[in-house]
This record gives sequence, C-alpha cells and structure tokens, in this order.
Amino acid sequence: MKIKSKKIIWFGAALVILLGYFIWDGYTQPSIKDLPGGFEEVAFVRNEQNKGAIVRIYAVTVQDPHAADYEACADLFPTNDYGSVTKVYFFDKSAAYPTELTLEEPHFDTQKFASLRIVKRYGAKEN
Repeated sequence: MKIKSKKIIWFGAALVILLGYFIWDGYTQPSIKDLPGGFEEVAFVRNEQNKGAIVRIYAVTVQDPHAADYEACADLFPTNDYGSVTKVYFFDKSAAYPTELTLEEPHFDTQKFASLRIVKRYGAKEN
C-alpha cells in the first residue's frame, strides 16, 4: 500500500508542475506591446468565412516609427492555412488613424488616413 501511495504523490506532483508550466507559458507569451516601437491594435475586421480562406485586417498604431520592428509585430498576428491572408496596416499614433475597418479594399478612408507600412502574411495553399 505504501508504494501505491508514493506513486500517487509523484503523479500528483508531476501533474501540478505540468499544470503550473502551462499557466506560466500562457501568461508569458510575447505580445505587440513587448516590441520596440510602442504598438497598439486599434481596429480589426475578419470575414465570416468558415470554409476556405480567412481574411483578417488589422490597424495598428506606432508610437515610435523609427524604432519599430514591423515584421516582428506582423509575425505575432494569426495566419491560417488554405490561402488565408492577414494584413496589418501600421499608422503613426501622433497622426489620424482609423478605428474601424472594412473587408472591401482599401479597408479604410485613404483620404483621411495614411498608413506607414502594410505587411501581409499568407497561409499555406490547400494541398
């Protein structure tokens, strides 16, 4: 009976450590706020497609455009397979920027807002 009790204790301890690691890992994931440049997501739109390509459009402001790591920021946004696309529009935080986006091109009023950079990420094509 003593050996069975020790196995339960070791199994419980391993389970607690594993659970603790998952919680720690979940709360320490990098975000756009951790990158240089002062990024902040201000708008997002996604198509309602449940089969096929998913289209995601983001508007992100940049506090310090010269120190910003645009590619690293774009890498943190999700991209799915099957020809999906994620577009991230970057705007200077000190200038006017959109707070709403549309799925139709150009996604925002280009007469009012000027993006600093556009980064696109594409998912893998369907096999």
